Amino acid sequence: MIIRPETPADVAFIRSLTDAAFVGVEHSSQTEGAIVDALRRAGALSLSLVAEQDGAIIGHVGFSPVRIDSEDIGWFGLGPVSVSPGLQRGGVGSALIKAGLDLLESQGAKGCVVLGDPQYYGRFGFSSDHGLRYGDVPAEYFQSRVMSGEPVGGEVTYHEGFEAT
Repeated sequence: MIIRPETPADVAFIRSLTDAAFVGVEHSSQTEGAIVDALRRAGALSLSLVAEQDGAIIGHVGFSPVRIDSEDIGWFGLGPVSVSPGLQRGGVGSALIKAGLDLLESQGAKGCVVLGDPQYYGRFGFSSDHGLRYGDVPAEYFQSRVMSGEPVGGEVTYHEGFEAT
C-alpha cells in the first residue's frame, strides 16, 4: 500500500469510496462524499491523501481548516476518513491518519480537531482534555491534538462545506 496526495484523476473514485464506506454507519449523515466534494470545490480541502493498493484507491482522508472563536489560527479538522468496506479495521485508516497528521505537523499546523470515538483517535494523540467546544457535542467525542504552541480554547467552526447535503 502507498499513501499519496490525491490527483484530479482520483476525484470520482474518492467520492464513490467515501459513499460506500459510510453505508450503514450508525452516526453517519450519509453526506460525507458531498462534504469532501464541497471542501474541494471551495479550495478548503487543505490535505487530501489516498491509500492505493494494486492500482486501486482503498482509502482516503481529508483535512480542512477550522476556525476557533471565528479566527483562523492554524488549526485543522480531520475527516472524513474513508476505507473500502471490505478492508475496514485493517489499518488503512490508521495509516492515512498518521501520514496526514505527520504532514500537517511538518507544514507548521498548530493543531487538529476530530469528532469521533475517543478510544480510536486517542491512539493518534487526540484527547478531550482541552478547552475547545463544538456546539452541543459531548466533550468526550470532540477531541484535539496540539502540534505546536500552547493549547487553545474556544468554539470551533468547521468550513461550510460540512453542511453539504
